[in-house]
Amino acid sequence: MNYEASINLVFMLEEESAKHLLEGLLPKILSEFPSVAYRCIPHQGRDDLRKSIPRKLNGWLKPRTFFVILHDQDAHDCRKLKQELQDICATQSKHSPLIRIVCRELEAWYFGDLEAVEKAFPKFKAAQHQKKAKYRNPDNITRPSEKLQSIFKGFHKGNAAREVARHMNIENNTSRSFNHLVTGLQKLVQQNLPSRQD
Repeated sequence: MNYEASINLVFMLEEESAKHLLEGLLPKILSEFPSVAYRCIPHQGRDDLRKSIPRKLNGWLKPRTFFVILHDQDAHDCRKLKQELQDICATQSKHSPLIRIVCRELEAWYFGDLEAVEKAFPKFKAAQHQKKAKYRNPDNITRPSEKLQSIFKGFHKGNAAREVARHMNIENNTSRSFNHLVTGLQKLVQQNLPSRQD
């Protein structure tokens, strides 16, 4: 087997900002697996994503492809939401995607690494917010994107996703949902990477 032709990861995402963030994070998360290829596919919100899942899972013909679905929790129950997505995928026999729920929005991950936000936008001072009790558990922050907009004037989701991702430390984030994504991806790749042939 040609080790260089490894596996393909296809990320199905709700929005464009998730694509920008992952394109900055994935080279770090998959740094030990240089032969892994990936593609990020954004959608126009949750409804568009859900409609797309069966079509993508049924129609994707490229061999050794593994799907990853990233979905915001928003105000929903995390377990029920994940079960809903699993039910959508269950009718598809070819693929069993890795599903990860972002608690509650993608921007919560920035609160898990405020130093990265400061490096991306020096006018933002991480020290002023890191020790506040309401920010200690990023996954519990309600509407974190609105919180960032109120704290950091000029905050724009797409631009922030690009810039903050460049500075995020994948080994030092206080968001559990962020860490679940990182470990889930690494485990998925490790379990499915072809054995090296000498």
